[in-house]
Amino acid sequence: MIMTETLQLHTSRSIIRVLQPSDAALLRDFVQRNRQHLAAWEGERDENYYTLAACEQRLHAMQSNIERGIVLPLAFFSPNKEEMLGTVALSNIVRGFFQACYLGYSLDGAQQGRGLMFEVLQEVIRYAFDEMALHRLMANYVPQNQRSAKLLGRLGFTQEGYAKDYLKIAGRWQDHVLTALTNPRPI
Repeated sequence: MIMTETLQLHTSRSIIRVLQPSDAALLRDFVQRNRQHLAAWEGERDENYYTLAACEQRLHAMQSNIERGIVLPLAFFSPNKEEMLGTVALSNIVRGFFQACYLGYSLDGAQQGRGLMFEVLQEVIRYAFDEMALHRLMANYVPQNQRSAKLLGRLGFTQEGYAKDYLKIAGRWQDHVLTALTNPRPI
């Protein structure tokens, strides 16, 4: 079992840790600040989504899934500030013969183009493979999201398929490119 309360990963420019209910205000600030920036890549959100109460509710609801080991919601921060720079989620974690999960991420619009997400994801992938003993990470993206396409390619993800009308993003069903990365080390 992962000790999520104490889990901290480090890169040269960030501290990565599990989102806790006490982070609701930081999450609210992040989603409010990046509302327009992330709108093209996420499902439609109502006004309530951006409130402190809704952020608290989401983080509390996530706790049982963290305890069950089926999700690991992470956020990353600059080492000298308590401002959330982005999020990374390992979700739908399946054990047994599969040992896999989905990888999702978001980055503050002001941080784009600096290589920060690449740095953070390298560390999260290392943790997923070495500490969580996962074999496979899957990440999917809207074909128009060339930043994600390049990022995943740099990280070694390979395209495995193309799904029509995969997710309802920005108010309409959109196709997605399906990619995956497998653990190069035997588990």
